[in-house]
Amino acid sequence: MTFSLRAHHLLCMLTYLGKGYTAEFVSGYDKIIERLNAREPIELVDGPDDICQPLLCEPDCHCHNDSVRERDRLAAAEIGKVLGRGLEPGERISLSARQVAALRTAFATGAIRSGCAGCEWQDLCSGIARNAFRGCRLATPD
Repeated sequence: MTFSLRAHHLLCMLTYLGKGYTAEFVSGYDKIIERLNAREPIELVDGPDDICQPLLCEPDCHCHNDSVRERDRLAAAEIGKVLGRGLEPGERISLSARQVAALRTAFATGAIRSGCAGCEWQDLCSGIARNAFRGCRLATPD
């Protein structure tokens, strides 16, 4: 099976500690992280993904905003460079432990942070990267 992720969530997953907008959001995100840890394939999507689902019923949901789509575009370009491939909606990818490690290194150095600009979680994620991603729910690469 696969699950859907928008490109900027490939950044978010690197620092996910179990915090989020609502309890339902965190519960859903935990399930996505379990699937990532099982190395289940990801289908890249343009727009709201499986992580967004608990927020879509809210009247002020940001998941459809142009600014979020721009985050996706920037994240896809930078992450694609680290992974050595283009990342387009509709593609399926699986992340190896080596690739997760490479993404975390690039995140910590700021090489793939353009998609984080303006995000309310940016300071939290920066602190997590400075703390060597300790406590993150995405499995530490083997």
